[in-house]
Amino acid sequence: MLVVDDDDAIRGVVRAVLEADGFEVVEAADGPAALMLLEAINGRGPDLVVLDVMMPGIDGIEVCRRIDHDRVKVLMLSARTDVETKARAHAAGAEIFLTKPFSAIELLDALEGLAAPR
Repeated sequence: MLVVDDDDAIRGVVRAVLEADGFEVVEAADGPAALMLLEAINGRGPDLVVLDVMMPGIDGIEVCRRIDHDRVKVLMLSARTDVETKARAHAAGAEIFLTKPFSAIELLDALEGLAAPR
């Protein structure tokens, strides 16, 4: 699983929750790093991405647009709660939108739904 967030603390918490539940996690601190990582490992992992919306440079919605959604499912995170941001995230291909702050249980439940076969 790839976790992308420019906030080190949030990235660390998400990583800890996921690893405690048995996920293998790689991290990226921004959109360009996430895209480079996904390109470098083309077809060999991760099949799930946890992606923050608001990041400097390339934001999460643009990163989501560039992801191959036939191979990778996306859960977007954001402190923004407005309907427009949620709609843009879903239009970009995000399967799930989770609002910060969220609990470990909410995150794991959402990811369990993504991990299920389509």
